[in-house]
Amino acid sequence: MSIAFDSEKRIFKLDTATSSYIFQIYEQDYIVHLYYGAKIPDNNVVGLKYRGGFPSFSPNNIKVDDWMFSPDVTPMEYPGEGTGDFRISAFAVRNSDGNNSTDVRYVSHKIYAGKPAIDGLPALYVENDDEATTLELLAEDSVTGVQAVLYFTVFEKLGAMTRSVKVINNSDKTVQLERVMSTCVDFHTHDYEMLTLYGRWGKERSLERRALAHGRQLVSSKRGSSSHHQNPFGAIVDKGATEDYGNAYGFNLVYSGNFAFEAEVNQFAGTRVIMGINPEGFGWTLEPGSVFNSPEAVMVYTPDGIGEMSRIFHRLYRKHLIRGKWKDIKRPLLINNWEATGMDFTGDQLVTFAQRAKELGIDMLVMDDGWFGDRNSDRSGLGDWQVNEEKLGGTLAEFVDKINALGIKFGIWYEPEMISRDSNLYRAHPDWCIHVPGREKSIARHQYVLDYSRQDVRDYIFGEMYKVLSTCKIDYLKWDFNRNLTEVGSAALPADRQKEVFHRFVLGTYDVMDRLTKAFPDMLIENCSGGGGRFDPGMLYFSPQIWTSDNTDPLERLTIQFGTSMCYPASTMGAHVSACRRTGYDTKGNVALWGSFGYELDPNKFTDEEKRIVKRQVKEYHKYYDVIHFGDLYRLISPFENNNRAAWEFVSEDKNEALLTCVVISRPADTALFIKLKGLDPDKYYVDDETDEVYSGALLMNAGICLPNEGVSDGSSFIRYFKSLK
Repeated sequence: MSIAFDSEKRIFKLDTATSSYIFQIYEQDYIVHLYYGAKIPDNNVVGLKYRGGFPSFSPNNIKVDDWMFSPDVTPMEYPGEGTGDFRISAFAVRNSDGNNSTDVRYVSHKIYAGKPAIDGLPALYVENDDEATTLELLAEDSVTGVQAVLYFTVFEKLGAMTRSVKVINNSDKTVQLERVMSTCVDFHTHDYEMLTLYGRWGKERSLERRALAHGRQLVSSKRGSSSHHQNPFGAIVDKGATEDYGNAYGFNLVYSGNFAFEAEVNQFAGTRVIMGINPEGFGWTLEPGSVFNSPEAVMVYTPDGIGEMSRIFHRLYRKHLIRGKWKDIKRPLLINNWEATGMDFTGDQLVTFAQRAKELGIDMLVMDDGWFGDRNSDRSGLGDWQVNEEKLGGTLAEFVDKINALGIKFGIWYEPEMISRDSNLYRAHPDWCIHVPGREKSIARHQYVLDYSRQDVRDYIFGEMYKVLSTCKIDYLKWDFNRNLTEVGSAALPADRQKEVFHRFVLGTYDVMDRLTKAFPDMLIENCSGGGGRFDPGMLYFSPQIWTSDNTDPLERLTIQFGTSMCYPASTMGAHVSACRRTGYDTKGNVALWGSFGYELDPNKFTDEEKRIVKRQVKEYHKYYDVIHFGDLYRLISPFENNNRAAWEFVSEDKNEALLTCVVISRPADTALFIKLKGLDPDKYYVDDETDEVYSGALLMNAGICLPNEGVSDGSSFIRYFKSLK
C-alpha cells in the first residue's frame, strides 16, 4: 500500500508517484514531522527532527529522555497552542478553565483503502477504493479530552495527497475552538519562495512571488468568501524554480469562505506552512460529544517545476473533484445576454438572440439578471424569485419552449444568497439578512446578504428556486454572488456563538448547492462571484466551471487565465468572446478557447465577416475540445514575465495532439518568434494542420518552430494544431 507503518520505529511513510511524506510517533507520543519531498525508498530519516542545540528559552518536556528535543524547534505534525511551541499553531482550543493551552498526542491509527467523505463539506472523492489510501490518526489532549482525528489520503498515481481534521469533544465540558487548520508542514530550510495569487475585481489571480524571510508571511481572506483579492492557493518553490525545474509544493483549500495560508521562518531557518480556515473572526462552541470538521487541504509535490505542479492539480481535479453528468462529456457552447442587454430585455428579443445563435452553431442561450420580480436595475428584486411574465411575454415554460423549438438549450441566472433592500422578501423578513443589531447595515450593489446559517432561510430560497426550475427544461444555471459579508451576525444564534456565522454561512451555501445538484442532476451549474471572486475547489465540487472574470478583454484575460491555471484546469475556466474592441474576433476567440468557451454579446449586430469568424470558432471549439479540456497544459511564455507575447500549449494525454496558441500583446522589434513546444513524444512525427509540414516531436521540442512577425500588430494571435502520424 502507499501508506506504511513501521511499528518498531513508529514511523508512518506516505508515498505517491512523485513524493514521500514521513512522520514519527516520538517519545511521550509527540507526533513529529520528518520529511516531505522527492520519493525515497527507505525511512531512515529520524535524524531530520533535530535542529541543533538550543538555550533554555526553548522549553522541553521533562518526561522526554532527549536533551535535543523541544517543541519550540522540533518539526511537529499538528502543533497546538501554548505548550512549548512558539511558532504559528495549527490547533487551539479554549477549555472550560478559560485557557487555550492545547497539546494533542498520538493515541491510535488505522489505514484503509479508499477515502471518506467529509460531513457537510465538499472534498475530493474516489469512485473505487483502489484509487487512494487513507491514514486516520487519532490524537488527544489528555488534559481536556479533546480529540483531533487527522486524515491523510494519498492519491498515489497522481502525486497528491489531502489533509483534513475532525475535532471531537470527548469530555463532559463545553470548549471553544479558536483555530483548526487543515494542514501543517514543517520544512527544514527557508531557502524557498512563496507563490500566491492576488488580485481585485476584473484583475483576478495575478502571480505574486516572494522570497521567504524570517518571521510570518500571510495571505488570507476575511470577506466571507475566498475572494477576488487572494485565492486559497499557495506554493512553496525552490528559489529560481521554473516551469520545468525545481521543487514545487502546492497547497489548495477546498473551501469558499475565510481562509489563511501562512509561512513562518523560525530562528533556526526552518519554515512552517499552515493552511485552513482563517482564525481571525472564527470561533466554534463544541459541546460534549459534538464534532467539528475542517475543510480539506490538497497538497501536491513535484521535483519537476511549477508547470508539473499545475498539471498534477489539473489531473487530480478533473478526476477527483469535478462530479456529475458534465464531468467528462462535452459541455454546451453558450451565449449570454448580459453584456448585450443588461436587464433591459424582452422575451421576444431573447428569442431573436436564440435564432441568430442557432444559425451560428451555438448550443445554448443563457438569460442573465432581470427575469424575476421587480428587477429592472440592481436596486431591487433580489430574493423575489418569481418570474416576471410581463417581461417574458408569458410563463417561463412558454418562453423556454420557444427557445427549445429552435434547437437551442436554455440557461438562467440566479443570485440565491442575496436580498435587495427593495424587495418583498426583505419587507416581510428584515431579520433574514446578515446583520448586527443596532448597527447600520453596509450596502453593496444595493443589496444585503441572506443569513444562510439559518435553516428556515435556506429552505425558503431552495423552495422558491425549485418552483421555477421544475416547471420546464432548464439545462444550465449561473449562480452569482456579488458582494462580501459585513456586520456579520445572525438573529438566530446566541451571543456566544456569533463567531460561528462566517463558517455556518459557507456550510449553508454548500447545503443549498448540494440540494440543487441532487434535485437537478442533469443541470450544468456555473459559479460566479462578480467574475472570479469565488474561484476555489469548494465551488468546483458543485459547479464544474466558474466564470473566471467579469473582465473579458482578451489581453487582460492573459494574466487572469495564466494565474488561474496555477492549480485550476482549463475545463473549469469560463471564458467568453465579448464585444471588447481592443482586438479582433480572431484573438478574442483564440484566448477564450482556453476554457469553457462561449459568447457574451448581441449576435444581431454581427457583420457578415464576423459571422464567418464565429462559425469558424464554433468548429474550432468542437475540434479542439478534448485536447483543451482533458489535455496537459504547458505555459510557454508568461505575460507576467514578457510584455510582448504570451504563449501556451495543450497536449493530449496520449501525446497524439498538441494545440499551440500565441498572442502578441505588443509588437516587438524582432521579426520572428521561435517557440519550443513541450510535452510531446520525441519519437513521434507530427503534421502541422495549417502548413502540412511534418516535424518530429524531438525537433518541435528541441529546435522549435518559427512564427512569422511580418504584418503582425498589437493584439494579433496564432493557433497551430499538430497531430501525430499513425
